[in-house]
Amino acid sequence: MQFSKDSRVWIYQADKELSDSQAQQIQEQLNSFTHSWTAHNNQLKASAVVKYNRFLILVVDESQAGASGCSIDKSVRVMKELEQQYNINLFDRFNLAYREGDKILSLPREEFEALIKAGEINAGTIVYNNLVQTLAELQTKWEVPLQNSWHVQIFGSLLTA
Repeated sequence: MQFSKDSRVWIYQADKELSDSQAQQIQEQLNSFTHSWTAHNNQLKASAVVKYNRFLILVVDESQAGASGCSIDKSVRVMKELEQQYNINLFDRFNLAYREGDKILSLPREEFEALIKAGEINAGTIVYNNLVQTLAELQTKWEVPLQNSWHVQIFGSLLTA
């Protein structure tokens, strides 16, 4: 499926890495959901992907039909069901993800901050900006160095030169 660069995006970050089998099962569940996802009885042009066994990403191309409040509520219910089924947390916005080598790790804000103070996370560390809202932003502003993300507004003063 081709999606407009203006397609809406929602990113849910698991608080721990999913196993390959969990990621595959979740992908199948998300595929089933997006194929039947509607807004006011209109089929949404939607897709989902499990990325890096940690991020669940929903995309809706609203050029055909827009996601309504009720349809967004449906997606949130699906995510809450996945949380329960797989014993993960997808709604903790204070759990921050970053890349260390080829691994993606996440930590509570306090521990993330401590690693910055210790110099283990720096301005060049790749972080995940789960606040992106469009497909274009997902492709250009999601996986970026800390210095180019919203993270720098909160943690910039802690960075060592």
